[in-house]
Amino acid sequence: MTFSACEILGPDRPSRWLVTCDHASNAVPPEVGGGSLGICAADMDRHIAYDVGAAGVTRALSARLDAPAILSTFSRLVIDPNRGEDDPTLLMKLYDGTIIPANRHAGAEEVERRLRAFYRPYHDAYARLAARRPDTVICAVHSFTPRLNGRAPRPWEVGVLYSHLDDRLALPLIDRLRAEGYATGDNEPYSGHLDGDAIDRHALRHGRPNVLIEVRNDLIRDAAGQAMWADRLAPILEDVLAASGH
Repeated sequence: MTFSACEILGPDRPSRWLVTCDHASNAVPPEVGGGSLGICAADMDRHIAYDVGAAGVTRALSARLDAPAILSTFSRLVIDPNRGEDDPTLLMKLYDGTIIPANRHAGAEEVERRLRAFYRPYHDAYARLAARRPDTVICAVHSFTPRLNGRAPRPWEVGVLYSHLDDRLALPLIDRLRAEGYATGDNEPYSGHLDGDAIDRHALRHGRPNVLIEVRNDLIRDAAGQAMWADRLAPILEDVLAASGH
């Protein structure tokens, strides 16, 4: 059975929105290390392997927006679909204190193999969905860990990330989330512009309006939290888009 690099929900749904989840899964395809990267189950359940809870939020949010969604089906440690092909963090060998044995000695040939098998098929499908209509708006869903090893706790409940090249939806979204009482990061816990990442590739280069939402993962570890955040975000996203005139 051939491994599919993505899961697509509701490709014929009518909304302008396309909801994406680049780090939806912690699965390791059998073609990579026989299905193991050589790290323990506890590490595979951490943020280093995927965005905890983001897939559930994506599924619920896309349903509430009546929008299509695309989710990756492989761990970001296999190869990171939210990095450019020339990014040095495309294939991580050490992440937040954990050595990744299956990646430690991976050279250019192995990187190319994983690009062909997983990364490029994901982005090809993403590109087709984004091009399904001329006025597509992209909402990328991610999550972040409350605290990196040895670092200060992160106080935000949700972060909105964006590029300086396009903040037309992000800034009003931040204002609205804060007005609703949510502790909201403005390009926190990290900057939203990275050359070659998924938003750069599928939104910025095509002039598509976009937002990238990061929810703190302890708030969305279970289905109830995922549904709650989708319920919160869907009407706010619709209002912000309508008010933007884009």
